[in-house]
Amino acid sequence: MAANVTPANVLVTGATGVVGGATVRALLANGHRVTTLQRRALPDDLAAAGARGIRGDITNADDARRACDGIDVVVHAAARVEVTGPWSDFERVNIEGTATMLHAARDAGANGFVFVSSPSVAHAGEPLVGADADPASPEHARSHYARSKAIAEIAVLAADTADMATVAIRPHLVWGPGDTQLTARIIDRARSGRLVLIGSGAALIDTTYIDNAGTALAAAVDRVYDEQVHGRAFVVSNGQPRTVAEMLTRIAAAADAPGPRAAIPYPLARLAGHVAATAWDRLDRPGDPVITPFVAEQLATAHWFDQRATRDALQWSPCVSVDEGFELLAAHLRRGATI
Repeated sequence: MAANVTPANVLVTGATGVVGGATVRALLANGHRVTTLQRRALPDDLAAAGARGIRGDITNADDARRACDGIDVVVHAAARVEVTGPWSDFERVNIEGTATMLHAARDAGANGFVFVSSPSVAHAGEPLVGADADPASPEHARSHYARSKAIAEIAVLAADTADMATVAIRPHLVWGPGDTQLTARIIDRARSGRLVLIGSGAALIDTTYIDNAGTALAAAVDRVYDEQVHGRAFVVSNGQPRTVAEMLTRIAAAADAPGPRAAIPYPLARLAGHVAATAWDRLDRPGDPVITPFVAEQLATAHWFDQRATRDALQWSPCVSVDEGFELLAAHLRRGATI
């Protein structure tokens, strides 16, 4: 545990997700008492490690109040993270669900609220080179997900008071064992020969190995009351920009799968993304299409961040390097584990 930090009763929402689960493990390692709120049963490994699971829905006020009873700090990681889908679904979960958790935390007397946000809340489509955590901007958001998270983040930071400190943490492109949003999709496409580059693949991007996302959020719990932290947003990453081509190739290689075999010009990929996303929405198909405008943009433009303010304020640094992350992912997959 960090120096001068007293063990706290911490609630983590969305513990069945990769970021929520990593946060639970980091908090338990730091000596905190952890309760979780999620719609499914708590994973066995988290229960065995000492977490107490509550099944419920963040959009249900009664469930939220029950989960927040006796809690000191809430880490709100639960969210709808799909790329496509009707706006009403993102609004209900990401905006109204966050508001429900904020109200429940405040009513229960919690004195800290850590919101898991995303760098996409401040991304207007231009390359980001050594960027800071700019203010969330719903009007410039590139997807329903980004817009809904931006609105929710603004509400969380506006709720920062002397009685309940709030902070927004934006992990950037989280990957590693257990990640079904990025890692599993790259590996699936590599194994089926459908992994391609958008543009040259030379754009530099920053990413976050999953363990580092968890320890950064645990650090935010420990530091949420600090004047340097509360009321602010921080981007979290490994701080080791790599090219898109390298990230795709090495994640695929961890699964003994081939890297990208072709490249698609960015304008063509963006057009294809518009067509696919429109068709998905009109047909109300489950899951996400292979390509969307947002995904094409993320794979073709640079986006990496200056981590000095984050590390100074949170008194945190990554525990796993990008290269170590590739090795850990490969070892995980060699053991026959699934993503």
